[in-house]
Amino acid sequence: MQKDIEITISPEEIELKDTIKEQLAAALSLGVQRIGGYQILKRSIDARSRKVIYRLQVKVFIDEKPVDELVNYTYPNVSNGRRVIIVGAGPAGLFAALQCIENGLKPIVLERGKDVKQRRRDLAAINKDGLVNTESNYCYGEGGAGTYSDGKLYTRSNKRGDINKVLQIFVQHGATADIMVDARPHIGTNKLPQIITSIRETILNAGGEVHFNQKVTDLTIAFDKITGVVVNDVDTLKTDAVILATGHSARDIYELLKSKGITVEAKPFALGVRIEHPQAIIDAAQYHCAIRSEFLPPAYYSLVEQVEERGVFSFCMCPGGIIAPCATHDNEIVVNGWSPSKRNNPFANSGTVVQITLDDVQGEDPLRMMNFQSEIEKNAFRLGGGDLVAPGQRMVDFVERRLSVDLPVNSYLPGTKSALLDEILPGFVASSLRKALPVFGKKMKGYYTNEAILVGVESRSSSPVRIPRDKESYQHPLVSGLFPCAEGAGYAGGIVSAAIDGINCANAVLKGS
Repeated sequence: MQKDIEITISPEEIELKDTIKEQLAAALSLGVQRIGGYQILKRSIDARSRKVIYRLQVKVFIDEKPVDELVNYTYPNVSNGRRVIIVGAGPAGLFAALQCIENGLKPIVLERGKDVKQRRRDLAAINKDGLVNTESNYCYGEGGAGTYSDGKLYTRSNKRGDINKVLQIFVQHGATADIMVDARPHIGTNKLPQIITSIRETILNAGGEVHFNQKVTDLTIAFDKITGVVVNDVDTLKTDAVILATGHSARDIYELLKSKGITVEAKPFALGVRIEHPQAIIDAAQYHCAIRSEFLPPAYYSLVEQVEERGVFSFCMCPGGIIAPCATHDNEIVVNGWSPSKRNNPFANSGTVVQITLDDVQGEDPLRMMNFQSEIEKNAFRLGGGDLVAPGQRMVDFVERRLSVDLPVNSYLPGTKSALLDEILPGFVASSLRKALPVFGKKMKGYYTNEAILVGVESRSSSPVRIPRDKESYQHPLVSGLFPCAEGAGYAGGIVSAAIDGINCANAVLKGS
């Protein structure tokens, strides 16, 4: 017999299997010998009271042995299958490729950047020398933006597809099974590259193809149907199905579509700064203690406030994390954050952004939000002074409109320069942040402090452009066989939701065959 129940347990006991078994027996009023085993379904930390506890949702096996419910997906050989070109090797592109193989289709993945191993050299050049390779950086390359920006797997996209399938595929390719149960699953930048490499090997072993340094520079179309893609301005590859999974920063793709008369639309996005605190401040606030217990992970937070009908919110919070330079072009500053799997760095950072609506940027140009985003990033570069040095300001100084005399030690490797962030942020963004930060401080003790630094700018929270598609067929309304996909098309946000959209697009290709 099996039964699902919830129990609570102290952090000190979370790894003690016998203790958990005794708790389950007591909760079910059974002798412990009748508990044949258990499976944790969900695990979350509850820090609402002074005593921090874990909440466990558990499947208990009574008078029987547990059954392993992890699924291993098998992939047939598709060497001779119908060819589907996938533009982009981020989570959407890779999971679209895996689903194509499941469906008997042969994926040909074209990635403008390098493989995960080669990308490391370009990231080192960004961090140490302030040099941006415009085709291989934190955003471009195998695995997409998420590979070296944390591997957070939290999502609310449970209505869009099978979240468990995505997580199980990650586990199958080397992720720890903990991601199946943690309320906020996380792989870590140090571990994700090996997993991405393993996924590539699965695609290749099944007869699919993955090509790097292959930038799609044109689409070939005849009678409103896709017929192929042009790579590096030279080679034309024929196909009748293209999954466009280029991510939120491929501005050249938006410009290409517009130039060919393929409809794209301006889309709201969010803009702000990355805020970093000493992790000890966040731990003390969230766990109600002076020093975090060794049995608890570095603390997380999520904050949101409405300021004059405009949303201000934290996102992509990185406990024990690092602020990363994520520019994709010269002369721009873009920041993001990531954490290693152990989240053991001394700082906690989070994007803290303000909603930008279509009414905020006047005009009819479908790329106007993208151009607005780009101009702010260039202003941040000018204010930083070059070499990817980012403008920064202490939190209270920012709120009180005061240039910081100095800046706290922080994790942004290219360096920070004291500046007035009002000189780069639009007035309504600065004003909204200025009103929200003290309120966040009332919600979370210790948050509002001059020990925290604001680093600008956090501008790539989502795509500022949407590529429209039909709700049923997933195809562009003007071009049959063109499947706009995931973050770059404006239909996902984050690794798991992008992966789900990739799966859905691959299924749509099969359905439209």
